[in-house]
Amino acid sequence: MKAARKHGKAQSQPSVAIALGGGGARGLGHILALEALDEMGIAPVAISGTSIGAIIGAAYAARMEAKQIRAYAQGVLRNRTEVMGKLLRARVGRFADLVLRGRGNPVLLDGEICLDLFWPEAVPDFFDELSIPLHVVATDFHNRREVVLANGALGPAVAGSMAIPGLMKPVEFDGCVLIDGGAVNPLPYDVLFDHADIVVAVDVTFGGRSRERRIPTPFESMFGAAQIMQGAITAQKLKMRPPDILVRPPIEQFAVLDFLRVGQILRAAEGAKDELKRKLSARMETSLRD
Repeated sequence: MKAARKHGKAQSQPSVAIALGGGGARGLGHILALEALDEMGIAPVAISGTSIGAIIGAAYAARMEAKQIRAYAQGVLRNRTEVMGKLLRARVGRFADLVLRGRGNPVLLDGEICLDLFWPEAVPDFFDELSIPLHVVATDFHNRREVVLANGALGPAVAGSMAIPGLMKPVEFDGCVLIDGGAVNPLPYDVLFDHADIVVAVDVTFGGRSRERRIPTPFESMFGAAQIMQGAITAQKLKMRPPDILVRPPIEQFAVLDFLRVGQILRAAEGAKDELKRKLSARMETSLRD
């Protein structure tokens, strides 16, 4: 068996780390990959996440079981009225800003407030209170670079990672102004290579060409452009050095903001669970033979 990447010594079983990519509501498909790990009895030694991947990764790193995360997501996203009410409470933009000042964003959300309203209570306030090391990827806006956050306050780091321009306000954290991590690293498996023998990446951005040929709405254009950009970044990364295992749940038919379709997304991603189990079992057997 090959030496563990992090510790440089043999182990009885290969260590596993998992990267959860950005993709908005499609990221609910990450839950199925985490269920696969639970059902195989595999506890990852590290997790990395961008945007929605950081949100779900934090809950899993807090030792919530994947089935608990599934049940929680289905419960909190079940009632459209309650979801919209929470989003209104998290809104920092006001329609008066647009009318009186001509430059405000009337739908801008505060990511930290969103996390307070939607995150499970099991998620702690600080990274060092998590049971599994978590690496959150965000973009340092002013220095135009990737930042990987793994210490300090958890909420601002994750809020920064999910700060999609035009939807979430940027976050000031640790001397940086943070925006969506998907702008630099939408599938952050590369930050895990030194932490485990086997690195799994779950890509929820990937999707084929749209069959529709109508003119997209402004929101569709904004989010669609971001998805295209993130897909291009990921494609180049995969050419340079792919993860040990790549899983792409078949959920490309869902839009970035389709959170209220949580049940449909989870059902569509169900096949990814068995796919990951097969690939991971095969990889672990190979590692043990080497």
